[in-house]
Amino acid sequence: MTWYLIVLLIISGILTGFINTLAGGGSVISLSVFMMLGLPPQIANGTNRIGILFQTLFASGSFRHYKVFSLNEGTRLAIPAVIGSIIGAQLAVDIDKEVFNYVIAFLLLFIMVMMFIKPAQWIKGNENLAVKKPGWVQMLVFFGIGFYGGFIQVGVGYFLIAGIVLGAGYNLVKANAIKGWIMLLFTAFALIIFVINKQVIWSYGLIHTIGNVIGALVGSRLAVKKGAKFVRWVIVVFIVITAADLFGLINLKDWLHI
Repeated sequence: MTWYLIVLLIISGILTGFINTLAGGGSVISLSVFMMLGLPPQIANGTNRIGILFQTLFASGSFRHYKVFSLNEGTRLAIPAVIGSIIGAQLAVDIDKEVFNYVIAFLLLFIMVMMFIKPAQWIKGNENLAVKKPGWVQMLVFFGIGFYGGFIQVGVGYFLIAGIVLGAGYNLVKANAIKGWIMLLFTAFALIIFVINKQVIWSYGLIHTIGNVIGALVGSRLAVKKGAKFVRWVIVVFIVITAADLFGLINLKDWLHI
């Protein structure tokens, strides 16, 4: 493996880890890089999970260090997400990519609109809702999010944040922390399925992970330091970029020269 390939994987990992930890959608970068390097979509999808696993592990550890959340807060919501991710990963086969991209782009824009309709809830949270145990509707929502995360991963962070803020009542900073913990748990199970199906290239994935971890540590520190208002605007910016790429209005590969 050449030195410039190693540098490319690490830099893309840093960007992916930073964006995923602070907002979401960073897997657009990592998947683009892997496929540019010649990996088939399914293998790129599986290889990407290695970095996601370690990125969320270190981000969760960092958020816990800053006492942003406790493990039991995220674990309650993670159970249905894990079940969904296992099913989603098993069904990660060919799909009409264009239709799929449009659906996800519209959902991302819907989340962005909701962030401005109820700005106070995104920033301050809802304590009355946060102390309640998840109901069956929440369980179903997180099962669906986990299914999507197991299937394709790209943008799942946005949906998790929306579900955690609007459905569970946490503010954006805590939601970001819980998001990472849930992603850690369901990614572990999804990765096992991709490994069993021989859809993981460990050399690429582990080098990429070095960058993922660096980006995750920087992103989690910045989220705690800057607060919920800053995180909200970061999410808005990256939702617009991700949605524009999914609609075909821009091409992130051209932006990144890959």
